[in-house]
Amino acid sequence: MTATKVLVSDKLSPAGLAILEAAPGVTVDYRPGLSEEALIAAIGDYDALVIRSGSRVTARVIDSGPRLRVIGRAGIGVDNIDVSAAARRGIVVMNTPTGNAVTTAEHALSLLLSLARMIPQANASLRRGKWEKNRFEGREISGKALGVIGLGNVGRVVAERAQGLKLRVLGFDPALTAEGARNLGVELVSLEQLFVRSDFITLHTPLTPQTRHLLNREAFAKMKPGVLIVNAARGGIVHEADLEAALREGKVGG
Repeated sequence: MTATKVLVSDKLSPAGLAILEAAPGVTVDYRPGLSEEALIAAIGDYDALVIRSGSRVTARVIDSGPRLRVIGRAGIGVDNIDVSAAARRGIVVMNTPTGNAVTTAEHALSLLLSLARMIPQANASLRRGKWEKNRFEGREISGKALGVIGLGNVGRVVAERAQGLKLRVLGFDPALTAEGARNLGVELVSLEQLFVRSDFITLHTPLTPQTRHLLNREAFAKMKPGVLIVNAARGGIVHEADLEAALREGKVGG
């Protein structure tokens, strides 16, 4: 029987590689860092492709792989894969939607605490030989309102953990039912209500035409002065020029 050939074109942990290499009838080539042109040149020899966020699997890459049957993304999103081109070829596209949900949620909450307590600024000040504890007093998060935009795999974990920190959690997700929100202990609100009522806002949505620049000048204008924003999802969800202006004006606190 001919072995199934798998190309891994992004960095993968040794544990992940070991699972692939232990699979019967599978041979694995580990070649992280391939450019699009290099991927096009190589892909014709492989039945499966495993990537993370570095490789861009364009239509050109897909059309250059006559044997290709499976593309696996070791991550949440598939925005670096031309899913339509893969579908036209009958290629299965898979991801790991819950693989790093806890890690990402913990990271988001770490960023929030770091912002609220001004830890990076205080650390930088101390390294300059200063002791400015009154300047970096920060603020408590207990009892404040956290707005979670997107209550999927990551947002749900954020909401659950945030309640342990005594935050009141407001949530916006068009796909979540009122019952589902109650089970999470989340108050389901409109996006405008979330902007108006939240002391802190954290983003956990995919980047789509509907979510691109979801946080823009109009959105910032509705928020509380000094609101703290965490984006542990995709950069394009926030309009960066509008965010810079809001930071300079003090409308956004960090």
